[in-house]
Amino acid sequence: MKIYIKRPSVKGAWLWITKGYANAWEKNGFIVEYYDSFEQINSKDTPYYIMVRDWDIKEISFLRVLEKAEKVFFFVQPSRFPEPWGRHPNFISIIRPNIVNKVDKMENIYLWTFANINQQFYSQWTKKIHTVPLAFDNISYIPEKDDRYKRYDICFVGGWANNGFNEKKQIMIDIFSKFKDSGLECGFFINRNLSHQQECNLLANSKVALNIHDAYQRTLGLDTNERTFKSLGLNGLLVSDKVLQLEEIFPQVPVSLDVGEIIEHIKKLLDLTENETRVIKEENIQNVLLNHCYVNRVKQMLEG
Repeated sequence: MKIYIKRPSVKGAWLWITKGYANAWEKNGFIVEYYDSFEQINSKDTPYYIMVRDWDIKEISFLRVLEKAEKVFFFVQPSRFPEPWGRHPNFISIIRPNIVNKVDKMENIYLWTFANINQQFYSQWTKKIHTVPLAFDNISYIPEKDDRYKRYDICFVGGWANNGFNEKKQIMIDIFSKFKDSGLECGFFINRNLSHQQECNLLANSKVALNIHDAYQRTLGLDTNERTFKSLGLNGLLVSDKVLQLEEIFPQVPVSLDVGEIIEHIKKLLDLTENETRVIKEENIQNVLLNHCYVNRVKQMLEG
């Protein structure tokens, strides 16, 4: 079976999400083929699947390709979103109503999104929308022992990630500034262009991993970022700011919106005995590997 996946941009979160899914589809026995335009999809392939995003469907003629697919995994964004984020196109769908009406009636289409569903945000759809959270790409992330990172009590790797309102940068600055007097050895790598393997090794070899979310995620709590799954899958010890979906999926992870409490959570984990630490790490890593990899998300879609 072949699955067509839209080729991602050369950078940004969607690149790694797409790679995670491509690896997972291949692991499930599919042939993955990237496309840049719908004209590249060979409708004579029988049968074939497609992964597509709502913002890629700009013309109603594109639906002919979707109609011929065995199944279409159609990622959707909200039609409306709370202020101020709902004023920015990063947060709302640009798909046209006449296309929504057609897609809504197509039985071979599976609608999905990362977030917990608040129906008032997706009022354009009558078809069920499935929540498929982000996941860990255990196929690409293979950690190596790296003593350079063992000295870090707490680690974080990422970028400023401007969501259109540039809110996360200030959140990160506020959090990191509080760590200066914490007495912790911090390995914070922001926009440092670490290689894929360096990021993997940093997360796996540091003592504890830190997660930070965007302002809308903290406020609404509907989705958690990929770093949640990656940190737990590689490290096993995670402390995060407070986000509802993260708490639902991983209730054992210490969370807080107070930086002082975040630091205390980290210190409590560092005070555990070697055996206690090993047990928690193994339980968390195994939980992610068994239940929260992209392979699991593909299986969920296929069974849905």
